[in-house]
Amino acid sequence: MSRNLSEMSLQELWKLFPIVLKNHNPDYKLWYEEEKNKIENLIDKNLIVRISHMGSTAVNGLIAKPTIDILVEISEETDIGIITSKLKDFGWMLMFEENEPEFWLIFNKGYTPLGYAEKVYHLHIRFHRDWSELYFRDYLQLHDEVCREYENLKFGLQSKFEHNRDGYTKAKTEFINKWTIKAREEFGQRYKPDN
Repeated sequence: MSRNLSEMSLQELWKLFPIVLKNHNPDYKLWYEEEKNKIENLIDKNLIVRISHMGSTAVNGLIAKPTIDILVEISEETDIGIITSKLKDFGWMLMFEENEPEFWLIFNKGYTPLGYAEKVYHLHIRFHRDWSELYFRDYLQLHDEVCREYENLKFGLQSKFEHNRDGYTKAKTEFINKWTIKAREEFGQRYKPDN
């Protein structure tokens, strides 16, 4: 009999959900659009300032963990409790909550007691800001040589951190920060809120 995910330790979860890297799937964009439409119907569109597909699955041709990362930016006046309740009722699991230094909720969908479902999502709810993840995504979309370097880094880390998601993420941070700085230099303040 399979156990509920909430009953499992972090180590058990990492074992069940190892770091898996796959070739880019052209359907990622469709999966994002489908889920985006569902989210916009679930959460009042007027509460969403911007919604974006981010992460490696948003970059054509880039090897990635097959997880669709969606960033939903909301205004600071939004009732977080209502959004959280609606998402949970719709099958999203709240996995991370932070208020300092910035408000950030992460929900996921597609994690089952038997492993990954066909479609896996991470939904990031944050206030409307100038988020670095969008700059890094854009930079990778335009700079193939950096994409290949990023892939090589990920392949090198996969075996070392196959069952340690936090370690895998942390080991990529220096590379991501380096190229995000370059991206901000190249793109200016394209995602800075107008206020």
